[in-house]
Amino acid sequence: MANEPIAHPPETLEGWYALHQIFRFKESVPDAKELTRLSKNALGALRGVGTAPKGRGRPESEAGWSCIVRLIGSRSHVMLIHFRDSIDGLGDAEERLRSSAAFADAELTYSFLSVTEAGLYHITADLARAAAARGGQVGDADYTRTLAGRVTAERDSEHVRRRLYPQLPDEMPYVCFYPMSKRRDADQNWYTLTLDERSRLMYSHGLTGRRYAGRVQQIITGAIGLDAWEWGVTLFAKDPLDFKKLVTDMRFDEVSAKYADFGDFYVGRVISA
Repeated sequence: MANEPIAHPPETLEGWYALHQIFRFKESVPDAKELTRLSKNALGALRGVGTAPKGRGRPESEAGWSCIVRLIGSRSHVMLIHFRDSIDGLGDAEERLRSSAAFADAELTYSFLSVTEAGLYHITADLARAAAARGGQVGDADYTRTLAGRVTAERDSEHVRRRLYPQLPDEMPYVCFYPMSKRRDADQNWYTLTLDERSRLMYSHGLTGRRYAGRVQQIITGAIGLDAWEWGVTLFAKDPLDFKKLVTDMRFDEVSAKYADFGDFYVGRVISA
C-alpha cells in the first residue's frame, strides 16, 4: 500500500460569501401584489448593507447583491439570496432584515451559508504529476511557487471572475437552488479517489453544464466547514424546464451517479433584486 496514490484536495478560489434564506409566512400568505411590495421594502432595508469598504479594489456595484424569489410548489413562500464581500456583510444583512417590518410575519425555515467557489482540479492534478515526475512532492517549494502563479492567472481571468462574482442575469427570472454533498460510503468515497480521477470526473461533468450555456446560469458555492451540506447550486433560467433537463443530464454523469447526494430543491421566480 506504500505506493498507493495520495488523495489530496484541489486548490480552490473563493469570492463572495453567499446566504440563502427560506421563509414561510405564519399567518396569511400575501398575494402577488402584496408580496412584491414587501419584497421591495425588504430590499430597501438591505440596500448598501455589507458592501465592500473603499480601497478594496472593486466598486460598490461589485460588492454583492440580494434578490427575493417567490417559491412555487414549496411549503415555504419566499427565498432570499444574498451575496456579500465578507461574511460580516452577510451578518449585517441578516440583522437589518430581522429589524425591518417587511417580513415580520415570516419565520425562517431553512438557511444555507457558503462562498462562491472555483475548484482548480485540473491545475492541481497537473502540478501534482509534475512534482512526482521530478521527485518532489505536493507542497514543496517548486510546487508552491508554480501554483501561486497559476492561481493568480486563474483569478484574473474573466471566466473565473464571473464564477466568483456572479451578476444577477437579465432575462432569466426562474431560480432553482439545492444543496449537495459528495458521497463518503465505504465503497463510494469521493475523498479517497486520487486527484487525477476526481479531475477527470469533474471535467466530464463540466462539459454537460456547458451544453446549457445561454439557457442556464449556474452559481456554485462551497460550504465545507460552513454548513451541513458541502456545496450549493443556484441556477437561473429563462425556462424552468431547463432545470429538469440539466439536472437529469448531470445525474447521468459518472461523478453524480456514483458520488453525489442531494438535498431539497427550491424553485421559484425572482420578484425583486
